[in-house]
Amino acid sequence: MSDTDARPMTDADVLPASAGDTLDADTSGTAQSKTAQAKQAIRDQADKFGGQASDRIRTLADTGKEKAGSALDQLSQMIGDAAGQVDEKLGAQYGDYARQAATTVSRFSEQVKGKDVDDLLEDVRGFVRESPGVAVGVAAALGFALARLVQSGLDGNKG
Repeated sequence: MSDTDARPMTDADVLPASAGDTLDADTSGTAQSKTAQAKQAIRDQADKFGGQASDRIRTLADTGKEKAGSALDQLSQMIGDAAGQVDEKLGAQYGDYARQAATTVSRFSEQVKGKDVDDLLEDVRGFVRESPGVAVGVAAALGFALARLVQSGLDGNKG
């Protein structure tokens, strides 16, 4: 009965040993090729999305820079306008301080408008490296002010 045992045929039964090895190599080579193609497609898509994100961030940064420049101009104008009232209430010396502050803010606004976003970021990095304590203090003050603005906005919505 061993002569008539039915067992499934395999590649080894039909193909010579070297042909079976070639078939396995072709199958694994095709799988590796498909895997490599899939990896490359993923890399290409990631590069594409990364480029799009970078462009969007740059656009937002440029818009933010323009808004900051405009806000600084308005602040400078407000300080300059208030200098006359300061003269009347506190004296000319304090009014001069207000005018100097307005001039300083105006110069800073021009610097912001005149620089590229990358240059501004490098300036900020340099400032943080030179004065980390001041940078932390400024960040804390800005965070506090932002929290107060958000809180007042939320309180205004309740009433």
